[in-house]
Amino acid sequence: MKQSLRATLKRGSFAGVATAGAAALLLSGCGAAPEAGSGGPTTSDYLACIVSDSGGFDDQSFNQSSYEGLKKAEKDLGIQLKSAESKANSDFETNLNGMMSAGCKLTVTVGFLLGDATKKAATDNKDSHFAIVDFSYKEPIANVKPVIYDTAQAAYLAGYAAAATSKTGKVGTFGGIKIPTVTIFMDGFYDGVQAYNKAKGKNVQVVGWDKASQNGSFTGDFEKQDTGKQVTKNLLDQGADIVMPVAGPVGKGAGAALKEAKAAGKDVKLIWVDSDGYLTAPEYKDLMLTSVVKQMGEAVEAIVKDDKDGKFSNEPYVGTLANDGVAIAPFHDFDSAVSAETKSELDALKADIISGKLKVESVNSPKQ
Repeated sequence: MKQSLRATLKRGSFAGVATAGAAALLLSGCGAAPEAGSGGPTTSDYLACIVSDSGGFDDQSFNQSSYEGLKKAEKDLGIQLKSAESKANSDFETNLNGMMSAGCKLTVTVGFLLGDATKKAATDNKDSHFAIVDFSYKEPIANVKPVIYDTAQAAYLAGYAAAATSKTGKVGTFGGIKIPTVTIFMDGFYDGVQAYNKAKGKNVQVVGWDKASQNGSFTGDFEKQDTGKQVTKNLLDQGADIVMPVAGPVGKGAGAALKEAKAAGKDVKLIWVDSDGYLTAPEYKDLMLTSVVKQMGEAVEAIVKDDKDGKFSNEPYVGTLANDGVAIAPFHDFDSAVSAETKSELDALKADIISGKLKVESVNSPKQ
């Protein structure tokens, strides 16, 4: 039975599509959506745990959003919480072993890079449950629930908006590590720009990524902000005036480069990923055109509630535009810079993607 995921909160205009208080999502089987937080907190000995990747819980990106979802579950459901930040990839196994020793009922691991360590922990601890964000296994593991996102769908809309807003006719993107959960953003962004070109007879160029060859700019990690700053400067030197980093905390380096460019009189903008950067990275909000959002916090809380209620399922959760698992954030301070025509076109594109009329495809798109 295929998962039919729908958020219970209906979104309004496109500019308001990503909200922090999104309703709980249907995450397992085909039953009713879990009502995370209903009934108020109670005293519970249920222990939910989370292990970050090397970006840490203050990455203003996917680690932080997942952690905030677990913190909300702690408050709403009255559970206990234990967390472990990984400073390096070598910490993954140690941190997971610590969670098993602590008696965690459900352990959330955050990021593609934890795939192998999570598999080992789950295999060695078959009575424990796990959920891994941004990774899925070719062969399902009975006690691991993948939490994955079709971010190409939302990035397509961001690419279209970027192309429509660019003054130079060039927009850029770069990644941290060249892994599927990074390049899927870049594929969607690239295709959104091409869609704008086709619709308008324009030739807006994407620098930093070529979808056909799967070649582009990467920093090689998710930590070195100085490298992200230099890569962004390179994209600006090539003429890009809007940049989308897909690199976790390295995105702060992009923000720093763009702030310097703006101070020098350039009209530049930033597109954030994973969370609404206007809210989570406010130091760059005066640059923030929009963000490609994954609603990770809501998913994490609902998975914890399901597990606490004895409804754990290893069926993957796939976030899409249709179930509000992915979205583009409001244009915030740049709302007036995006024309009413472009906003209407974005609404139409979103509707076509949801209906299936428009297929947004990446080599890394999750199977649904």
